[in-house]
Amino acid sequence: MASSYSTTASIANSDAEQETYSRVTWRLIPFLCLCFAIAFLDRVNVSFAKLQMVSQLNWTEEIYGFGAGVFFLAYFVFEVPSNLIMHRVGARRWIARIMISWAILTGAMAFVHSATSFYIIRFLIGAAEAGFFPGIILYLTYWFPLKRRSRMIALFMTAIPIAGVFGGLLSGWILNSFNGRQGLAGWQWLFLLECAPSLVIGIAALFYLDDSIERAKWLNPAQKKLLRQNIDADEKGKPGVSVESVFRNGKVWLLSLVYFGSSMGQYGFGFWLPSIIRSTGVKSPLEVGLLSAIPYVFGIVAMIAVGRSADRTGERRWHYALPALVGAAGLVGSAVYGDHTLFAMTALSFACMGLQCLAPVFWSIPTAMLGGAAAAAGIAFINCLGNLAGFASPYMVGWIKDHTGSTNIALYVIAGFLVLAGLLVLGLPGKLRQASL
Repeated sequence: MASSYSTTASIANSDAEQETYSRVTWRLIPFLCLCFAIAFLDRVNVSFAKLQMVSQLNWTEEIYGFGAGVFFLAYFVFEVPSNLIMHRVGARRWIARIMISWAILTGAMAFVHSATSFYIIRFLIGAAEAGFFPGIILYLTYWFPLKRRSRMIALFMTAIPIAGVFGGLLSGWILNSFNGRQGLAGWQWLFLLECAPSLVIGIAALFYLDDSIERAKWLNPAQKKLLRQNIDADEKGKPGVSVESVFRNGKVWLLSLVYFGSSMGQYGFGFWLPSIIRSTGVKSPLEVGLLSAIPYVFGIVAMIAVGRSADRTGERRWHYALPALVGAAGLVGSAVYGDHTLFAMTALSFACMGLQCLAPVFWSIPTAMLGGAAAAAGIAFINCLGNLAGFASPYMVGWIKDHTGSTNIALYVIAGFLVLAGLLVLGLPGKLRQASL
């Protein structure tokens, strides 16, 4: 009889937990996904603007590559302070501040007229947005324990391929339909129209987000207690790590190098995809936008499937390494078949599938090792060092294209970084909670 009661109680507790996490997921993930989709769109819409602005402003490919990447130099400088401030003042106000400020600066991109003004505004956008992505990753650790985190991060990061799908369609349509209206070029309309959603959602974040479990009015006391118990249990399994020791730790630097490798692929792909498609013989901006959506559709499916598998099995290393190799192979294939649109698009789709799987699995690794202020500092530190690839990758591609007339060599180099990142992850401990920092 006692066993029967125990089984019944266990089932009831399991149902209550599932209902609670379902409630949290539906409350937070769609909104955060929308925020990140808009952020990513504002970050890479310059890749579509390039289809017109480079020729109209008489810029070289290297100027574009440097301007696209200088965003990440500002990100590097301001990211750790931004994340520590968010940990102190709360996600609600800080995320709203980030979105509103980058929206205004993105609109200002419509009025650049020289390489210098391009560099300055891109740098300021990077400074404004610094801390957004690692801040959201940190925010998710306040709500979801490790065993649920890869899937939640994967759902959140579907924003990238979603932005790729709809952003490509929208950007191609704006460039094609608004060019010349009111005396403005299509690329100017692109920045003006696509900055508006960030402004609206940034204001909405002030009223929608909660800084902690305890402040969530949409949860009852029992649900708050369950969530807090699970988060506290996770924290007990992590070694005590000070903020200062994070910056001296070899594993944190190793993770930064891993993230650098995946970011080389992510941003090289994101900032140059429209140009790669155009080089296969597709000339219309609208057609380029339509085709650029295809790889991201496959990326969405792969990202969710791999994230779920990683959470179900508890295995992270091979769930990272194998997609890294697939992404590398796809980039090489897109270079080899660069003069054939169908074959190149097939290779780019495989590349996108591999690339989109990496970050959700990766970010479950450092969040399993770090907690509290050390997590805020460590996540931001790994992200800002890794995101230096956001500068290196676009600039390298532009420099190589100016000097060789092709992006092929750059794609081979980026593929090499992906292979290196996959191999480095395989060297990490199998049991993350036992990985002492």
